[in-house]
Amino acid sequence: MSETALYRKYRPHNFKGILGQDHIVRPLEGAIKGDSISHAYLFCGTRGTGKTSIARIFAKEIGCGASDLYEIDAASNRGIDDIRELREAVKTFPFEGKYKVYIIDEVHMLTKEAFNALLKTLEEPPSHAVFILATTELHKLPDTVVSRCQLFNFKKPPKEILKELVMEVAKKEGRSLDGASADIIALLGDGSFRDTLVTLQKVLSSSEEKKVTADETERITGIPKSALVNDFLSALNEKDIPKAYATLRQVTDENIDVAVFLKLVLTKLRALMLIRLAPGMRSSITDDFTVEDFAFLSELPVNKDLRLSELLLSLLRASEMVGKSFIPELPLELAIAGLFEK
Repeated sequence: MSETALYRKYRPHNFKGILGQDHIVRPLEGAIKGDSISHAYLFCGTRGTGKTSIARIFAKEIGCGASDLYEIDAASNRGIDDIRELREAVKTFPFEGKYKVYIIDEVHMLTKEAFNALLKTLEEPPSHAVFILATTELHKLPDTVVSRCQLFNFKKPPKEILKELVMEVAKKEGRSLDGASADIIALLGDGSFRDTLVTLQKVLSSSEEKKVTADETERITGIPKSALVNDFLSALNEKDIPKAYATLRQVTDENIDVAVFLKLVLTKLRALMLIRLAPGMRSSITDDFTVEDFAFLSELPVNKDLRLSELLLSLLRASEMVGKSFIPELPLELAIAGLFEK
């Protein structure tokens, strides 16, 4: 496999290659067709959702040449002197084409003084200048800056889109994954195209097999063994608190990330709910799991005293607290106690 990072190798180069951000692409394409280019755009969203890729594509589509495209990392160039230099440079006309485009990444890292200097440029920009500000933390930007930009909120791509991406890229690399392997990698990607492809590269680089199985993916990524997750689900289904807590203890003893473990639990519990309440969806769920896991979910005895919807809701709330808790497994332990203790 090529040593080039997959997220760089398969970075989209046109709007057609953008996945899961139609609400961003459509208005930008409309602005280009209507020749109504704004002087300032603000792209916000979590890491790896395509902010910089779309900014580069947009610059290219409006006719900005390579010599007129400037990418600035605000984390490293955050002071007022850096912005003053930009203010002077922006006055000069483009070398080629109609526009000079300035992509300022992690713009929330600018100092207060730098923001004030940037604001003056945003208020009275040259007609040939287009600014694209990108941030993962919109709340840190002054309202005065936000109000002078067209705001675009990037969504985390759903797991289904990440799974399709993983399968497609693996195929282009001359490899293949079973559905369960792709599902694991998409899950670990956590809504980031970049993180998903980084995980895929780790798996493909560490495996010598033409087709990578779920067992091998689990071993390479360090994700919890399927049997451990299934043991926990059995305990929940049986309302066996000691067994559930013992399984959680095993998770921590094996240094497994509790947040990742809980994601796997929620994924399987959701599938269990759909299998029981919407039998027509069985065929669409099958490919997300190994044959053994799907059989386990299908054959798990129905406990009429267990309300899956309440259980899922409780665990979802716990998942929001896991990363904030001094003891990562505590929110999960409390959720179980709250549902099952008498």
